[in-house]
Amino acid sequence: MIKLLLATNNQGKLAELQALFAGLNFDLLSPADLGLTLEVKERGISYLENAVLKAAIFAQTSELWTLADDSGLEVDLLNGAPGLYSARYAPLPGATDQDRRRYLVRNLESYPRPWRAVFQSVVALVGPEGSPMVTQGTCQGEIIPEDRGSGGFGYDRIFQLEGTGLTMAELSADQKNLRSHRALAVRKMIPVLKKLSAQQAGNG
Repeated sequence: MIKLLLATNNQGKLAELQALFAGLNFDLLSPADLGLTLEVKERGISYLENAVLKAAIFAQTSELWTLADDSGLEVDLLNGAPGLYSARYAPLPGATDQDRRRYLVRNLESYPRPWRAVFQSVVALVGPEGSPMVTQGTCQGEIIPEDRGSGGFGYDRIFQLEGTGLTMAELSADQKNLRSHRALAVRKMIPVLKKLSAQQAGNG
């Protein structure tokens, strides 16, 4: 069984990743399980660079295969903002998810709806040695002016997923794990991990 470190300190994201790998033959570990308190500064100029950077630093520190994601919300009318800065978009010290959602809606209020947007996710898998493997997922939708739903985290309560009439936060966990940007990226990575696990079993 392959040991796989999920390189995030975001508890909402960690829960999503654990659910996406449920039932698969991987020994999932969190930074807290290993006593790791790493905070990786996202200094890349793309989701890919940030995902690979996080995975590589955690992999080097833990000496384990490590999976990391970088994701963001891109709003058409704001020229792709908040994008890479989605997690630190609101200009307030200690801003909460709700602060970021409110700030985004305020920045859109002068524009007519619909406020088209896309969620992007890049997932990187890095071993203690070797090149990263990367997958990507996207989902289309629009921003709505009020919070709806209680699931998920971040911008989920104001992102209405295309073709559903529901926000990400109104989807069940199973629905979200089929359709979200992160789910799509992770599902593309699962065959890679299965192959890696089989190789390790053969070498053992």
